[in-house]
Amino acid sequence: METALTRLVGVRRPIVQTGMGWVAGPRLVSATANAGALGILASATMTVDRLRDAVREVKSRTDAPFGVNLRADAADAGDRVRVIVDEGVRVASFALAPSAELIGALKEAGVVVIPSVGARRHAEKVAAWGADAVIVQGGEGGGHTGEVATTVLLPQVVDAVDIPVVAAGGFFDGRGLVAALAYGAAGVAMGTRFLLTSDSTVPDAVKARYLAATVKDVTVTRAVDGLPHRMLRTDLVESLETTSRARTLLRAGRHAAAFRRLSGLTWRQLVHDGLAMRHGKDLTWSQVLLAANTPMLLRSAMVDGRTDLGVMASGQVAGVIDDLPSCAELVERIMKEAQEILTGLTASR
Repeated sequence: METALTRLVGVRRPIVQTGMGWVAGPRLVSATANAGALGILASATMTVDRLRDAVREVKSRTDAPFGVNLRADAADAGDRVRVIVDEGVRVASFALAPSAELIGALKEAGVVVIPSVGARRHAEKVAAWGADAVIVQGGEGGGHTGEVATTVLLPQVVDAVDIPVVAAGGFFDGRGLVAALAYGAAGVAMGTRFLLTSDSTVPDAVKARYLAATVKDVTVTRAVDGLPHRMLRTDLVESLETTSRARTLLRAGRHAAAFRRLSGLTWRQLVHDGLAMRHGKDLTWSQVLLAANTPMLLRSAMVDGRTDLGVMASGQVAGVIDDLPSCAELVERIMKEAQEILTGLTASR
């Protein structure tokens, strides 16, 4: 199936696997790429040296195009961009809007720039700055999320910009792909659906917790880092929502120190990133410190398998997913369903 997305990035299928921290590593990204979709490597939780090694590992596993997700506001964003350019990565993806200068530098190096946005005005801004495409995530999506549903946000963005739009938030099958195409999107992006594959390195106990979840078990909370964050409702989430501020801040400080050691960041860089998160948002300094919880709490689940101590970011689609196919099986199934639906729609006219 050829769309503006497949032509832009050189993949065979209009499907994107999003850059989920601690989840979208070399194995998942290369399996996605080999299935004909666009895999995106999550780099925010890696040191710069580990990112370079991870990129090279993906390249050793596949010849297909793939991308790297970056934090545009990170203190070492420039170093990470150099890795992307030096290693010949096809796509740079961003969770926050990159600057016009950063977009220009990447495009000059031949890298396709695809920021993720959660509002029409953000899509208009990055399009004006030269972004090649945008991923638009509606409120159904996992992780940090907005309030507007994909079915409302997507057509707004499609009508507002003249670059390819990829729909995210609530997609998991061929029906969703056809619906997104009907809205004018050039493809779909999925996180939770790719997390729940046999190629995902997420521990089995954590996958089982996702598979057991109902739609009502997926909630949005500000208790983790002060921002709306969609995740599975667990005893930990309940605890964070009821713990006193003093105890929460003490725990956040410990997590900040742990993440600094793990990521290789200096305290100065950590403070810089905290300030960047605060920019443009009505966050208190306490909430900025709470943001240090996120990487380590996610790691506890996604790497260590601690469903009791970890945060499990999740889209609402976790409540309707009940299997663990390989990436190849998943992508093939989605494309088959989509083609059957399109054929049926044509035949019914």
